[in-house]
Amino acid sequence: MTLAVSLPTSDADPFGHAVLEDPIPFHAALRAAGPVVHLTRYDVHAFARYEQVHAALRDWQGFQSAAGVGLANFRVEKPWRPPSLLLEADPPHHDAPRRVLQKILGPRALRKLREGWTADAEALVEEVLTEHGPEFDAVTRLAEVFPLRVFPDAVGIPAAGRENLLPYGDHLFNAFGPPNDLVEKGASRIGELSAWTNAQCARDVLAPAGFGADIWAAADRGEITREQAPLVVRSLLSAGVDTTVHGLSAVLYAFASNPDQWVRLRAEPGAARVAFDEAVRWESPVQTFFRTTTRDIEVGGHVIPDGHKVLLFLGAANRDPERWGSRADEFDLGRDPSGHVGFGMGLHQCVGQHVARLEAESLLTALARRVAAIDLAGPAVRHHNNTLRAWESMPVRVTPA
Repeated sequence: MTLAVSLPTSDADPFGHAVLEDPIPFHAALRAAGPVVHLTRYDVHAFARYEQVHAALRDWQGFQSAAGVGLANFRVEKPWRPPSLLLEADPPHHDAPRRVLQKILGPRALRKLREGWTADAEALVEEVLTEHGPEFDAVTRLAEVFPLRVFPDAVGIPAAGRENLLPYGDHLFNAFGPPNDLVEKGASRIGELSAWTNAQCARDVLAPAGFGADIWAAADRGEITREQAPLVVRSLLSAGVDTTVHGLSAVLYAFASNPDQWVRLRAEPGAARVAFDEAVRWESPVQTFFRTTTRDIEVGGHVIPDGHKVLLFLGAANRDPERWGSRADEFDLGRDPSGHVGFGMGLHQCVGQHVARLEAESLLTALARRVAAIDLAGPAVRHHNNTLRAWESMPVRVTPA
């Protein structure tokens, strides 16, 4: 079907380094252009307004994930790895694995981890302040270290080789975009990293107690198949580290660049989880995901053809003034961030979001007890990724409480 003449178009590259460094002006331009914009460089349609992004995320029948949540269309291209049973599957194939993980990763199941993660966070903060003093890199000393300390333990994978999780995840999220220099950068190691990651999902490698063992136990009960079990474990290792690392980096950057909000958190330590969600809205560690239309769909007076890729700009939706008001670009601990799409929405909403919130709450609470003020001590450096809004380094200076 021929596209309407008046359909807004853009030849900008959302995966170019200039946009990845600072996507906010590009997002604003997309929102201003209309509810749907044709990105000519990749021949995809783009949604940047909250209304359309939110609606598409909830409409899995019209905007499917099973054809891949990246630029590649699994209808015509063979994926480089087995598709995720959660992220890249729709009902009915998606249902059983998700039910299993919802139970394993739900708030009730996570209560048993709270005490240990709180102690681990306090120990890490004490370690950083003792060994590095008032100035350190918040990314490499806190945001990367804490998830790699607690989450693999919870899954039950061995300690050896955990450093592979971050480069594997980085390539995975890069590969959702076009085959550009960022994908090429990780291509040489992906065979080695994939082999290591897959090996951690085997039953005899996992600890007898943990998320991984729980998944295999679900297979024993017939809730999922034994063929599905290692793929579900791999989904945890693929999406459960990088996103949390960059979520923690986002909230630390938010407080370091808004010191008044840190004062507010210290006065209201119970607001740690709200602070994390507001930072996820404000920074959107996961910036984009693709969907594929299953039929001709009309949006904003324009028809998107069946089988066409649609790029959902989660980061743009999370700063849409029509949803968040005139101060949408501000980090505000007093805001109610519920409804943000940083964890997705609907059927494919992030099943591990409660895990990420508990990690953030543990780390922020430990920091608030020991640190009276946190400020940037130098320029923070972005890490470019085709899908993620990430940090390479973030020098900070803290004032002990």
